[in-house]
Amino acid sequence: MSSFRILTTYSPWLILVCVAAGVLYAWLLYSKRTPWSRNLNYALAFLRFAVVSFLCFLLLGPLVRYFKNTTLQPTIVFAVDNSSSVTLFSDTSQLQQTQQGLQQLMTRLQDNGYNTQIRTLETGEQAQTLTDIRFKQEATNLSQLLRQAQNEQERENLAGVILLSDGIVNQGTSPTYSNYNFTIYPIAVGDTVPKKDIILASLRYNKVNYSGNKFPIEAELQHEGFGGSSATVLLKENGKVLERKQVTLQANRALQVVPFSVLAGGLGKKHYEVEIQPLQGEFTTLNNTKHAYIDVVKGKIKILVAAASPHPDIKAIRAAIESNENYETELFLPGVNTLKQQEYDVAVLHQLPSRTAGGEAVLNLVRQKQMPALYIIGPQSDISAFNRLNMGLSIGGSGDSDEVTSALNPNFSTFKLATEATERLQQYPPATVPYAEFELSKNAETVLYQQVGRVRTNRPLLVVQNANDQRNATLLASGTWQWRLAEASAHEKPEVYDKLITNLVQLLTAPRNKKRLNVFPARDEYSSADEIYFEAEAYNQALEPIYGQNISLKITDEEDNTRSFTFANGENQAGVNIGSLPGGRYTYAASATIGGQLQQDKGEFVVEELQLEALNAVADHNLLFQLGNNTGSRLYYPTQLQQLEEDILKADHKNLIYSSESFNDLVDMKWIFFVILALVCAEWFVRKYNGSY
Repeated sequence: MSSFRILTTYSPWLILVCVAAGVLYAWLLYSKRTPWSRNLNYALAFLRFAVVSFLCFLLLGPLVRYFKNTTLQPTIVFAVDNSSSVTLFSDTSQLQQTQQGLQQLMTRLQDNGYNTQIRTLETGEQAQTLTDIRFKQEATNLSQLLRQAQNEQERENLAGVILLSDGIVNQGTSPTYSNYNFTIYPIAVGDTVPKKDIILASLRYNKVNYSGNKFPIEAELQHEGFGGSSATVLLKENGKVLERKQVTLQANRALQVVPFSVLAGGLGKKHYEVEIQPLQGEFTTLNNTKHAYIDVVKGKIKILVAAASPHPDIKAIRAAIESNENYETELFLPGVNTLKQQEYDVAVLHQLPSRTAGGEAVLNLVRQKQMPALYIIGPQSDISAFNRLNMGLSIGGSGDSDEVTSALNPNFSTFKLATEATERLQQYPPATVPYAEFELSKNAETVLYQQVGRVRTNRPLLVVQNANDQRNATLLASGTWQWRLAEASAHEKPEVYDKLITNLVQLLTAPRNKKRLNVFPARDEYSSADEIYFEAEAYNQALEPIYGQNISLKITDEEDNTRSFTFANGENQAGVNIGSLPGGRYTYAASATIGGQLQQDKGEFVVEELQLEALNAVADHNLLFQLGNNTGSRLYYPTQLQQLEEDILKADHKNLIYSSESFNDLVDMKWIFFVILALVCAEWFVRKYNGSY
């Protein structure tokens, strides 16, 4: 139901002034002798009176106040836990009968004036009927299911949620910890009787290991009813048994750990499988297997940190680098320790080359090995010697220094910092930089600019050079240890400082990408429940990004089964969705014709098998009881659907009426303009027709 009122921003008594203005105007115009009849004269006078009075009324700023009432019927959401544990450990025929009974209940509630909606654990499009639901989800998050139902009905009249579940939760928090402003009517399915079973509960291992090292894989076993029995646990790789262990299951131990030691050979993704061989009388073997996916890498990246003399910056930089467990540092200080002649991946040179002697050895090592380096300029730096190194930056000036803060270059995109980086960088204390003229070469790019007070200058603070197949970087600030200390004091962890340094090291150690086609999965790891996205980058001969290229992608699993996809790369697009895949190690090969030449790329990725639903075969009806009790309801079973319907109808949920109001300026209504125009035109036409203006 809708209604409206007209309000004015001035006193309503002024409406009389508007009427008087209209009367006066009409009298002055039509009180004279006219060539037409008296009745027509009165009609024309009334038209002029109406138009002038209304125009004067519009000067008072009238508003139209609209009232609108919306009636919302009560809504019952049918939330169905369609995880695979429900169908694994429930009677199939009874479950189908329950679905049919709930569908009939939904129809009867609709006949009684209720709105109904279906919600499952799946995201996206929902089933149209309850009998269409298939129990295939690999994880159960009841808290998220109920929260989604609540959020979707936030502006509706949510009367209650009918929850069909076995009560087993293996993702998210327990729903009993949340407060709900609606009634939950839980319907319990599944079996609460413990089953005689042996379960491989989990595997513990490091996901990244170094080639040539041994690493542990620990299997955690649980059992019910097999105390004193012996079980065989196998460790496999590509179907081949690597190790076999016999375990005696102890009745008084809820959890037993079986350790394996594996040699990491080769590089890349490795897939290991731990399996408990089935025992006689076991309820199910679905929970007897777990998979481990290991990334075997070359070894830790070694960074040589050298300085002209001891300085607090050295401690801060080493701490930042070693915040990444894949990096290790070696310190060299002339006159303090000896330079170790070993293979380094990158060097950090603090105030080297220096105006003091002692740093020649490390500079020669960097030059001989063609090692990428981060040069840090300070008061002891030999600027002339640095300029001769051709690091993409030339420094010229009087030798004075300045105090500046840092500002991120928004156009630098080689690596990304955290969203809070811009704010935190401006909060850093000033650092000392040379007061000089700076000249960048064409192969250099600015990462950070110098900022004086609140003014960002175009003078560089941190520069990256791309020279042939090697990168170098130059930081023109000393005293950056204060940056790390200040950030740690204000935010507990110096995340932005550490990320800046580790990103620089990663950039310097990474080989320059000259590929014209780069195809990669959007994430490093996926689970079997995830949808997998691939992204693609294409470049012309000048290595400039181009879009709209047709790309062919082939995905191959461990059994050499292949799936093919075709897509086009686009600017700011999410790539191609290849759907979900079973757990395992996959390789991919991509190809595209760019500029008449065939370009190719390849790689590998891992999909982890969740296997959560088979871990627990015992339904948790106590959780469902608590949910109902906490919201003023009770626990129902599939045979009590009639009682459930009666309880919902007895609750006598009322309709909700939402009232809304809005204000619009009367002068903004276009139709009023056309009405006034029509009246004025009609008056003019009649006067003209009768021989007057």
